[in-house]
Amino acid sequence: MKVYSPDRIRNVVLVGHQGSGKTSLAESMLYVSKKIRRLGTITEGSTVSDYQPSEKERQMSIFSTLLHAEWKDHKINIMDTPGYPDFVGEVVAAVRVADTSIFVMNAQEGIEVGTELAWNAATENHKPVMFVINQIDRPQADVDSLITQMRDRFGSGITIVQFPGGDPNSLIDVLVMKQITFKAGSQDPPTFSEIPDEFRERAEELHNALVEDIAVSDEELMEKYLETERLTEDEMRAGLRDAMLSRSLYPVFCTVATTNVGTARLMSFIDNVAPSPVDVAPLPVSQGKSSELDVSANPVVFVYRTMAEHHVGDYSFFRVCNGTIESGMDLENPQSGTVERLGQLYVLCGRDRETVPSMSAGDLGALVKLRDTHTNNTLRKKGDNIIIEPIPFPEPRYREAIRAKTEGEEDKLAQGLHQITSEDPSLVVVHEPHLSQISLGGQGAMHLKVAQYRLKSKVNVEVEYARPRVAYRETVTTEARDSYRHKKQTGGAGQFADISVLIEPLDGEFQKRPDINVRNVAQAKTAWGSTIEFIDAIVGGVIDMRRFFGAIQKGVLEGMQRGPVAGYPVGDVRFVIYDGGMHSVDSNENAFRTAARMVFRESFRKAKPVILEPIHDVEVTVPDTYTGDVMGDLNGRRATIKGMEAEGIMQKILVQVPEAELYQYSTRVRSMTQGRGIHSARFSHYQAMPRNVQEEVVATAAKADQE
Repeated sequence: MKVYSPDRIRNVVLVGHQGSGKTSLAESMLYVSKKIRRLGTITEGSTVSDYQPSEKERQMSIFSTLLHAEWKDHKINIMDTPGYPDFVGEVVAAVRVADTSIFVMNAQEGIEVGTELAWNAATENHKPVMFVINQIDRPQADVDSLITQMRDRFGSGITIVQFPGGDPNSLIDVLVMKQITFKAGSQDPPTFSEIPDEFRERAEELHNALVEDIAVSDEELMEKYLETERLTEDEMRAGLRDAMLSRSLYPVFCTVATTNVGTARLMSFIDNVAPSPVDVAPLPVSQGKSSELDVSANPVVFVYRTMAEHHVGDYSFFRVCNGTIESGMDLENPQSGTVERLGQLYVLCGRDRETVPSMSAGDLGALVKLRDTHTNNTLRKKGDNIIIEPIPFPEPRYREAIRAKTEGEEDKLAQGLHQITSEDPSLVVVHEPHLSQISLGGQGAMHLKVAQYRLKSKVNVEVEYARPRVAYRETVTTEARDSYRHKKQTGGAGQFADISVLIEPLDGEFQKRPDINVRNVAQAKTAWGSTIEFIDAIVGGVIDMRRFFGAIQKGVLEGMQRGPVAGYPVGDVRFVIYDGGMHSVDSNENAFRTAARMVFRESFRKAKPVILEPIHDVEVTVPDTYTGDVMGDLNGRRATIKGMEAEGIMQKILVQVPEAELYQYSTRVRSMTQGRGIHSARFSHYQAMPRNVQEEVVATAAKADQE
């Protein structure tokens, strides 16, 4: 395959909800471009894109797939992405490196969750957008109603380029003002003819609207349009490209992907109008400065995805951000501090790969067997200072505790988790030693089910999931004082330590007390993320704090690992040592360590202790018709409603919810909204739980201790 210059490259990503027909459209694009000879189907498991066993088994896309086709002396890189919300991480990565996001819409179903998530990704990355309304041949298809929904949700920039003709194989194209007729299932080019009388009035109305939309986005075109009341086809193409780049217009096309209706015209639009890498803004950088696209500049490569392939090794999928790369070239990875020698450069079409001698700026490809380069890494010429900004993958929405089914396979599990999270950064592993638990977070139940399958296939370890334990904390709500004398005589040297302490919340006001004389302050950050403050307020040397202050801190920290209420770690308390005693012979560090641990527990119980629970900021986005059901369910989850925001036909509910109430919530919200709702959650803070809930937690902890 020849090497293409940046102006001859188009990078598009197909996004949208599951079932909209993205994979079928990708297959059709390959077929009409004669990249493949036979049109595969999802039901037969014969598409170029969905080639992984797990995808064939479920008849759905799980991973993004890089494809390419040649069309009229251009190379079109096509990324087919999953539509099921659990695999949105694949979408986010592909959108980042694409130049145009093509939203594939199901003509029967309207706007769905997968579309919403992809829209957020395209908006955050400022990507040009176009829409393809697919499956227009279905009995329940309603293109006009869908376009109304699209305008309500995505704004007035929705501009119609095509609408269905009377013939199932015909489209009325208002950009070229022709009826385009396709030979269903064929690779033959379509035929162009005059628009039938029954569609002419509407076509002229939409053509004029399209011309006005294009002219409004460009001052020069507007002046010409006002003078002549028309624009040439070339002017319309150029104006439409500029409007796409500014995200002021989103052109709408129609297809029946399974029969190739509309596909060839779509390919020609991508070729003639869609932005090239030369037109779009460079990928954002976190270090250094981006420069204009130049094939002779120093090479910069961004790895947006990694994937292990059986019998091949680890693929590193990349975009050439600048310069030209060649096989055998040495590039520096600033994140790992290593120098990578590039092996064979591959252009991919599903599982098929072709080698190329070099690749220019703007192109997409893959490498294998890089030593220490992973997703979100930059490769650059040694001595350069540029680093491409990492892709921000979505926070987990669903979490389960995970363990190996077979005892003794913990190392294999750790190896497998490292591998699958390297390939999919939207999977997050959390090790929680104080809970004796490893948890795996993802986007939903399906996401974790696929992770379970991948662990078995990659490292041959079977895992099981369980409800994760919540990382509760214990603290005090008021001041308390107590004393403890540790005295032990065992024949030889004894042990003696006497301590009087004050314990209070970290935001207490002990400094206002006249009986406290602060001599030294020490703070400790615990492994569980809390702060403990130790105050030396000993007067008259009754305890030699130069010798024993460290031992006292160790004793208290030991006691804080398992709090007196329910065994959860203690945090955010102040511990003041203000009196005590010691023995010239029998006092030692062990004695004061023990006394400190014991006096901590006793004083803690007197200071009105409470259990703190983690609270999450949650956003729930649902169609307006489901708002009441979702709000009622949230109230049952002890949620605090913070507000609501309208987003077109959707409502975003802003709440704070205890983590314990969010277990499997993503499944629940999808069930309540017929798959149209989605939520996101992020840790906010800890707060004291209600007394009745605390009693349940204490009882559960006591039962667990007995078992």
